[in-house]
Amino acid sequence: MSKDDKSFRGIPIVQSGQKYQTDAGFSAVKNGQKKRRDSAPPVHGDKPKWLRAKMPSGSGYSGTRKIVHEHRLSTVCEESMCPNIGECWNAGTATIMVMGSVCTRACRFCAVDTGNPKGWLDAEEPLNSAKAVRLMGLEYVVITSVDRDDLDDGGASHYAACVREIKKLNPGTAVEALTPDFNGVHEHVEMVVDSGLEVFAQNVETVKRLTHPVRDPRASYEQTIEVLRHAKAHRPDVLTKTSLMLGLGEQDNEIMQTMDDLRAASVDILTLGQYLRPTPNHLAVERYVTPAEFEAYRAEGLEKGFVEVVAGPMVRSSYRAEQVLQKNNVGIAI
Repeated sequence: MSKDDKSFRGIPIVQSGQKYQTDAGFSAVKNGQKKRRDSAPPVHGDKPKWLRAKMPSGSGYSGTRKIVHEHRLSTVCEESMCPNIGECWNAGTATIMVMGSVCTRACRFCAVDTGNPKGWLDAEEPLNSAKAVRLMGLEYVVITSVDRDDLDDGGASHYAACVREIKKLNPGTAVEALTPDFNGVHEHVEMVVDSGLEVFAQNVETVKRLTHPVRDPRASYEQTIEVLRHAKAHRPDVLTKTSLMLGLGEQDNEIMQTMDDLRAASVDILTLGQYLRPTPNHLAVERYVTPAEFEAYRAEGLEKGFVEVVAGPMVRSSYRAEQVLQKNNVGIAI
C-alpha cells in the first residue's frame, strides 16, 4: 500500500522520528531516531555511481514479499531499508527478523524502530518462520533479530526455538543466526549456538573509537568480540562472522586493528560495506569508500587469516551469505 493509499483510507502516516503506538499496544519511534539538534544536514548531490541500486520489482520480489507478509514476518530487508532487497527477493531469499520489528536499543546508524515491547513475543513466530522458509524453498537462511533487553534472557530461548523449528521443518536448510549481544551473558549465547545452526554472527559494526556514538550505549566493542570469542570456543565447528560498516570516519589503521582483534577471537568471516544514512536523523556519511579500497581491505583481511572477507560498497552482513564459502567475494565484481 502506497502513502497515498494510506491517506485515502484514513490510515495515519507515521513520519520518520515520530512516536507511534504499535498493534501490540506499546510505543515506538519510527526508524529508531528522533530528530536531533546536532543532526548534520543531508549531503546534496549524487552518490557515486557504484552505489546506485535498482528499484525493487519483479515476480520473485513480489512472491517473496507475499510470503513474508502472509506469515506476519519482519525482515531486516524492509526494516533496515536495505538497498539489495530487490536483488535478494528476486532470488527468493530473505533475512528473517525474529522477536518483532521494534528494538530496545537506538543505534544511530540503524533504521529499525525503537521502543520497549514490554515482554511481548509472537508465540507462533517459530512455526511461521519455518513455514516461510519451506515455502521459499531456501537452502540457506539468515535469521536475525532486534535487541530485546526487556526479556530476561535477551530473547535467546525464543531465538533458539525459531532456529530449531526451521531445522525441524527444513532439515536440509543451513541456518545463519545474526544475533544480538545478549548483554554478553555466555549462557544465553550458548542457547543459540547450540540450536543447530551452521553460522553464528554478531556485528561489531565499527572500529573501537567510534563504537559510541555509532552504537547504543548498552553495546560495546569489547562485548561483541567476547560474544564471538565465546561462541567459537563453545562450538569450534560453528563458523563465526561479523560485519564492519565503513564511511563513518574510521582510519585505515583502526580497520586493521579491528581485524586483528577479531582474528584474536578466532572469527572466521568478515564483511565490509559502505554505511548509507537511512534518514536525516541518523549519522552522516563521512566518506564514500571506493571499490578499489574495498578490494584492498579484503586482501588485507585474507592475509590476516579470515576464511573469507566479503567486501564491496553494497555489501551488507547477510548479502549473498549462502555463497561466502566459495571464497570469491560472493561473485561481486568490484
